[in-house]
Amino acid sequence: MHFVAVCSDSLGETADLVVRAALRQFESLNIQLRRYPQIRSEDEIRELMEEVHRKSGFVAYTLVQPELREAIKEESVRLGIRTVDIMGPMMQAFIDTFHDSPTQRPGVLHRLDEDYFRRVEAVEFAVKCDDGKDTSAIVKADIILLGVSRTSKTPLSIFLAHKGYKVVNYPIVPEIKPPEPLNEPIKGQIVGLTMDAEHLLKIRSERLKVMGLPNGSKYASLARIVTELEYAYELFDRLGCPVIDVTDKAIEETAGIILGYL
Repeated sequence: MHFVAVCSDSLGETADLVVRAALRQFESLNIQLRRYPQIRSEDEIRELMEEVHRKSGFVAYTLVQPELREAIKEESVRLGIRTVDIMGPMMQAFIDTFHDSPTQRPGVLHRLDEDYFRRVEAVEFAVKCDDGKDTSAIVKADIILLGVSRTSKTPLSIFLAHKGYKVVNYPIVPEIKPPEPLNEPIKGQIVGLTMDAEHLLKIRSERLKVMGLPNGSKYASLARIVTELEYAYELFDRLGCPVIDVTDKAIEETAGIILGYL
């Protein structure tokens, strides 16, 4: 087990995202990732650096307070620990190029501003409208995701909601008539999600194992999956919406494609 510490005098979300993005390129590594948010003193820096030293890991950090930045540099030299300054080089580029000084206020990116509340509202909307719970909300949505079961509709909805978009996701089932609002003019972008049948079979079979259900269920049969996908394509064609094959695509990649339609 390898160890990576994420250290910040705010929430540590920025460094955490960067580390996780890099980690996806090292699938064979077994990594314990621990976040140390709201660091306020040099004593806290020394304590976390001692732990990283014991576990032979490294530190990624976003510290804006000069004394904390200096403390972590000193400890990295003393203990021989590799550290990665996520924000420092970027801030220095602004200073050198535009001859200005940073505010040095931790958490500036996460202030309770209008954008923050818009994202909170969008997340609440996505949860309320998950998996076809509230089809009437389709007329209020920015994005409507359609797809058969296990095509990443829910995680995509939440990811897009964190970016401030109101998302409805609706499961396509051949035996159930699509919601009426889809047949009317709506402001939101409809997007169809599909997946390779064999890949979907593996995901559904694994889902049955997790739920403790028998593997012989029709839900996880190739014939049923093919039927559902064919019906989904017919619906997508009738709606004239773009279709994304999410097979082996990361959530971020699919979200980027969707946002390109807006």
